Amino acid sequence: MKTKELTKQVRDKVVEKYEAGLGYKKISRALNISLSTIKSIIRKWKEYGTTANLPRGGRPPKLKSRTRRKLIREATRRPMVTLEELQRSTAEVGESVHRTTISRLLHKSGLYGRFARSHVGDTANMWKRVLWSDETKMELFGLNAKRYVWRKPNTAHHPEHTIPTVKHGGGSIMLWGCFSSAGTGKLVRIEGKMDGAKYREILEENLMQSAKDLRLGRRFIFQQDNDPKHTARATKEWFGLKNVNVLKWPSQSPDLNPIENLWQDLKIAVHRRSPSNLTELHLFCQEEWTNLSISRCAKLAPFFPTPVTPEAEAPQGSLGAARCFSLRCDWHKAVQRSTGSTGDIISAARRFSVASVSGVNSQAPGR
Repeated sequence: MKTKELTKQVRDKVVEKYEAGLGYKKISRALNISLSTIKSIIRKWKEYGTTANLPRGGRPPKLKSRTRRKLIREATRRPMVTLEELQRSTAEVGESVHRTTISRLLHKSGLYGRFARSHVGDTANMWKRVLWSDETKMELFGLNAKRYVWRKPNTAHHPEHTIPTVKHGGGSIMLWGCFSSAGTGKLVRIEGKMDGAKYREILEENLMQSAKDLRLGRRFIFQQDNDPKHTARATKEWFGLKNVNVLKWPSQSPDLNPIENLWQDLKIAVHRRSPSNLTELHLFCQEEWTNLSISRCAKLAPFFPTPVTPEAEAPQGSLGAARCFSLRCDWHKAVQRSTGSTGDIISAARRFSVASVSGVNSQAPGR
């Protein structure tokens, strides 16, 4: 059982008696302190010249050094490995940790999650052919998000500073939608449980028609996240039968999907109309989805200009390509805030890519 730490005054008294010529045993009996503690205090005083507490190493790491080296080797050997796979490998050796712990370890070793380098040199025409998709939940009452208010201290619970909740009569609906730089595609209400079969049914009825309506051509590229129902074997077989090219998507990267901005626009527009029931909610969603402008979609679809080749600017083994894509993400955010025409955006993009080359060699931030 761990004993209570001795105060500095007691430790100083031990040293004082030691300097007076008393031996370890006599000091131990006089102060009623164990002999091993007396020896430890004297040893520390001789080595560091103080009895004060020295800086400590902190909390011990959850992962053993051998496991940490194994994770770094695995991520280096298999760049496409996911955090979930690495997490399972640590659990197999009895060291269960959160994904953020593994991510932090990889960041310290200079490894960062980024798009595969196959997307670094993609042209504007390629991004224009991408059909972006996702699911979202629409609340009947409220935006299902945080709201900020201006208030004085100690007034957090005043009625005017709170959002009322609905105990009965509320609800929500689930939606699947898609869009491209040419505008919005189909928006579908998901009835019942959303599983692999339901997902393939939605694709069967809406995917090809959306691509046709948006005039993306037969060689369009479909984007979806890595949800299990999206990556199921039966779903992959369906894509193969329909000859649909699927964009490879990095794991744990929901913020990269520009459709998230459209979902927010849709929720704000529907909330302003104050639907009173789920039928009205669905109707308003359909109407407002159709009203989303083509110019808004064009600004969100990330048609990045072709940058200067990172290998020509960055030394071998550096994070040049990852930094280049990081700069593209910065540009993407700038586009979302812009209000200019499509021509102005493309012109600004070219200037941005040239100006950003000087930052290629700098280290990329963490995921």
